[in-house]
Amino acid sequence: MAQRRIRRNIFLVVLAGFIGALAWILLRPVPILVEVSNATRGPLRVTVDEDGETRAHDRFVVASPIPGRMLRVDLEEGDAVRANQVVVRIEPLPLNQQQREEVLGRVGSAEAAKRQADARAEHAREDYEQSKRDRERAEQLGGENVISTQALEQARNMEITAREELRAARFNALAAASEVKVARAGLVGIEDAAAGHTVISLRAPTAGRVLRVVEKSERVVQAGAPLVVVGDPRKIEIVTDVLTTDAVNIKPGAPVFLEGWGGPHPLRAKVRLVEPAGFTKISALGVEEKRVNVIADFVDRPDGLGDGFRVETRIVTWEAPDVLKIPGSATFRERGGWSVFVVDKGHARLRAITIGHRSQTEAETLSGIGAGESVILYPPNQLRDGIAVRTH
Repeated sequence: MAQRRIRRNIFLVVLAGFIGALAWILLRPVPILVEVSNATRGPLRVTVDEDGETRAHDRFVVASPIPGRMLRVDLEEGDAVRANQVVVRIEPLPLNQQQREEVLGRVGSAEAAKRQADARAEHAREDYEQSKRDRERAEQLGGENVISTQALEQARNMEITAREELRAARFNALAAASEVKVARAGLVGIEDAAAGHTVISLRAPTAGRVLRVVEKSERVVQAGAPLVVVGDPRKIEIVTDVLTTDAVNIKPGAPVFLEGWGGPHPLRAKVRLVEPAGFTKISALGVEEKRVNVIADFVDRPDGLGDGFRVETRIVTWEAPDVLKIPGSATFRERGGWSVFVVDKGHARLRAITIGHRSQTEAETLSGIGAGESVILYPPNQLRDGIAVRTH
């Protein structure tokens, strides 16, 4: 009996141990499978990414100065034209007194716009002369180590920007002068109609190529209707509309990288102008957005790009050659600040960090983490401080 009791006790002890071991196996916490990446040092570039398009830097729209019957346009898109070459012919319709007054009013408005453009061109010339003098003084002071290299570069960049603004202002003045010619063509139409002539000719304001034939077939057109667009497709610029909240960080001279334009390599460009006035645009989701145009000039000569081609622009707002950075997908908001989960001896540890600049995929870390430490990407909702984790 004693031996039987001993064997039963041993069996019960073994059974209890087995049940305890089985319960521990079944109830023990299972490590969460996570994806990790290391904090590294390297370059970081912050960009504003938007779709843009190319356009001719100097484009002129030949419009009908008066209502009339436009004769068929013989030119094709891409044809070369000379300055003052006839591009469109119009037979003026009979004008009543009101229409005559409208023609005279357009002439007066075009002449006023020309005087304004001439004044702006003169103002731009004075700004360029001043920036040129400022650059010369800055180079002299820089040679004497009186000012910093950054101040010298800013003075040089201001001269380049002022020179481009002067160039643009002069082209605007040229366009305004062309508008005066177009408006005065209405007077010619009135005079020709009074003299018995039936056709007036509209001429190209500058040499270039036909970018677009708006109206090709013979038809009746109203005064001011665009007919032909003339420009030089070899001199193109990039226009990108960005959110006004992003535009405040974009400065003239900022580098621009163009992707998705059809070529094998990205093209380089440089911001020339952030337009001073914004506009409202409806997004694809139906949301009203305040946006502004950013104009950039090519640094790399484009091959095959013409007027109205789509490009993907990446406008650089900040960059540094050596920063401590982590993937942006590892960061999340926690108690008003930024945090990450760090892997420490097989467990997740919640760590508060300080973030500086952020790109589309990476974030600069100023404190809270060291180079080489592993952070958890896309932390799941069930992840908590101290939970066991395992990596791929």
